[in-house]
Amino acid sequence: MVKKIKSSMNHVVLLAYLAVILFPFLFVLFSSVKANNVEIASNPFGLPTEFKFSNYADAWVNAKISTYFLNSLYIAVVASVATILIASMASFAITRMRFNKLSPWLFQLILIGILIPGNALLLPIYNLMRQFNFLDTHWALLVPYTANSIPFTIVILTAFMRSLPTEIEEAAVVDGLRAHSIFVKIIMPLTVPALVTVFIVNFLGNWNEFLLANYFLSEDSLKTLPVGMVGFRDAYNINYAQMSAGIVYSVVPVMVIYAILQEKIIEGLTAGGVKG
Repeated sequence: MVKKIKSSMNHVVLLAYLAVILFPFLFVLFSSVKANNVEIASNPFGLPTEFKFSNYADAWVNAKISTYFLNSLYIAVVASVATILIASMASFAITRMRFNKLSPWLFQLILIGILIPGNALLLPIYNLMRQFNFLDTHWALLVPYTANSIPFTIVILTAFMRSLPTEIEEAAVVDGLRAHSIFVKIIMPLTVPALVTVFIVNFLGNWNEFLLANYFLSEDSLKTLPVGMVGFRDAYNINYAQMSAGIVYSVVPVMVIYAILQEKIIEGLTAGGVKG
């Protein structure tokens, strides 16, 4: 009986937490299909009297959501792929190649990189981007996004690669494969679950990032969706329905990706954790 009560309490707490998280989003979702500000103010959390889905089309055109959306998609995907390429090669060198003295020190140095808050590096990163003349170009985001994601990605990939049996590589060496061939033909295919995980996590982080995008990009045609939403608020703060529609555009893709691939995320994060 006591165990059932404790189990029920856990579910109650989780449901309460879920309600707190979803409550603001329901407000935005309902507001995005309401007719005007009066209806939003009079019944903020209720269903609209008439669903006005044209708010989404108006927001897509008026606030240049299409431009910001494509910029965010391009930057998030390219930075995530670049991170995977660099981190996977580094993880292979650390875990599978014979650098007995260098590999542990290198891995510890990478762990230190995780401990440094990204916001603390804003000024040094800004100076570097200015020296390379990357400011007000997408390179000003691609380079920092890639570099900031490398430590976490290496930690996940090294844990996964350490769980792979060494007999596979030994058989590949007997067959005449060299290090680069083993990496491309053997290790990378076996590491797909972890690669999917780090891609999703890095993509979501890059998609939602605001601080660097806000300070490094001033050209309107280059801005990402989170930064573009701030400009939309300033320019169209009278029409909260269209503003809410723009917020939905920025949130829904992330929710869909996570809902579909959440099992892959958990699988990759726990990979290698049971090997003694």
